[in-house]
Amino acid sequence: MTIPQAPGRLSLFDLPLDPVSLEATLDRLEGWLDAPRAPHTVVTLNPEFIVQSRTQPDFVNAIQVADLVTADGVGIVWAARQLAGVEVPRAPGFDIVQGLMKRRGAGLRVFFLGAKPGVAEVAAQNAARDYGIVVAGIHHGYFDLPEDQRVAELVQSSRADLLLTAMGGGRQETFNQYWRQVMNTPVMIGCGGVIDVLAGTADLAPAWTRRLGVEWIWRVGLDRKRWNRAPRLAQFVRLVRAEKKRLG
Repeated sequence: MTIPQAPGRLSLFDLPLDPVSLEATLDRLEGWLDAPRAPHTVVTLNPEFIVQSRTQPDFVNAIQVADLVTADGVGIVWAARQLAGVEVPRAPGFDIVQGLMKRRGAGLRVFFLGAKPGVAEVAAQNAARDYGIVVAGIHHGYFDLPEDQRVAELVQSSRADLLLTAMGGGRQETFNQYWRQVMNTPVMIGCGGVIDVLAGTADLAPAWTRRLGVEWIWRVGLDRKRWNRAPRLAQFVRLVRAEKKRLG
């Protein structure tokens, strides 16, 4: 399979953004899977990542050198429209993961890395049942930096095709980037709460909110643990408005 080339990258606050649709994203990932084995990282950019990156240089680097950076939500679509005058399609993390598992089925070896102990096991069981994928390996996300190499070597030895890293924004992307050569996994994606959703310990936002790209409103509104995210979203809006004013 010929690997589809992404359109020219945009830049938001010195972070890259590839204006690619969900289908084009899946085509690109399948190209990586069918090519000679080499590591690739995927970042699904959201407003919180942009706010976090202002104070986390390692996070910035992980995003800047990622092989593919997609628009995870409507906030990034809005920012691209405001600052670059471009309509960017969404390719959210859950849709990417689900779409790739649906396409590849038993031809896809997946390593589930993240969430609380026991959750990744349930997610893996459910994914194997629902999509027919092969479970290459499982490990929870509650480990400290000194254990990173051990976990990376577990991923390497699993010969996974797809690594789902769900350890929270920043931590998951920097882990994938720092250990990418060791893990040598064709597709590595920081996927936030995707493992929790696959395990059934977190609900997927209703279809109508996902179609409109406003699932974050539903999540923040109903989950007290997410209420502390609202200030970051407000800060993101202020950042975009200030940048638009600066650009004239």
